[in-house]
Amino acid sequence: MSPPEATAPATYAAPGPVPATPDPAARRRVARRRVAPWLAAAAAVVWAAAMALHAWIPNTGVNAGSLFQTLLPWTGLGVPALLVLAAVLRSRIAAVAVLAPAVVWVTLFGGALTDKRSDGGGLTVASHNVGEGNTDPAGTARALAGSGADVLALEELSDASAPVYSRELAAAYPHHAVIGGVGLWSRHPLADVKAVPIMPWTRALRATARTPDGPVVVYAVHLASVRVSAAGFTTGRRNDAARELAAALRAEPAPRVVVLGDFNGTYQDDALAPVTSRLRSAQREAGDGLGFTWPAAFPMVRIDDVLVRGMTPRAAWTLPATGSDHLPVAATLSR
Repeated sequence: MSPPEATAPATYAAPGPVPATPDPAARRRVARRRVAPWLAAAAAVVWAAAMALHAWIPNTGVNAGSLFQTLLPWTGLGVPALLVLAAVLRSRIAAVAVLAPAVVWVTLFGGALTDKRSDGGGLTVASHNVGEGNTDPAGTARALAGSGADVLALEELSDASAPVYSRELAAAYPHHAVIGGVGLWSRHPLADVKAVPIMPWTRALRATARTPDGPVVVYAVHLASVRVSAAGFTTGRRNDAARELAAALRAEPAPRVVVLGDFNGTYQDDALAPVTSRLRSAQREAGDGLGFTWPAAFPMVRIDDVLVRGMTPRAAWTLPATGSDHLPVAATLSR
């Protein structure tokens, strides 16, 4: 009888690691890390598109179009913000996408950052919303008299301040006219002075300045104020006034026209196109920088301007602050 076969001792393999159940929170974090760069890139492209197509942003309801265009120069701040986001995400695709809004901003405003001023020009004009709450109208008048302007337009005059400006400016400007809250002071004779009905109360006047180089029609204007509130960007009265002013300018037969004033809106705001499409901005053509004028303590927008037709801007600039919440603006013009 053969011996029983030896039975090999049983062996047991150590149990391997049990596959861990994926943590849902971890999965979400991984997904976010993958998606975030593409979302940042998409945000950059959308921002660039909004800047480039600002004219297409509608003005229905809260007037988002006008508000966006008013602040359009500041949209460039989105570029460094998006670059920081790309750096945090360590994403090349997001960093490359930031080129889109950067290129759009430079296209829109890069030219404004160069100094386009030149010599020449036989007529210097200035405009200033002197501020109804200005506590030093005499000092403001003396500062404006020292600007060298041949023709000076003042807006937001009050019954109390208008005589002060007339007295303080009399020596430098022997010719002047005040109607309602606007006035013109000139070294040259003024003729054909009349109010321009752009609002129920007088906020614009027209006169002919008899300059040594020939007559120049000058408008001093102050369009209605705008407000930002819970109802949105309220511009209805301003837009109505702009249309009335545009109608007056269409009917103006003079070949040389200068429009000075506070437009309560920027040249980029398409709601003011009835006026700006017929005139050229001296700051845009012959200024240095963006020329912001309001608020005077930290200027963020240019709502005061010198607009011309039939004349060539040679230089444009802002003047030092006065007691007003606006900065004065000035320009030198030639035929």
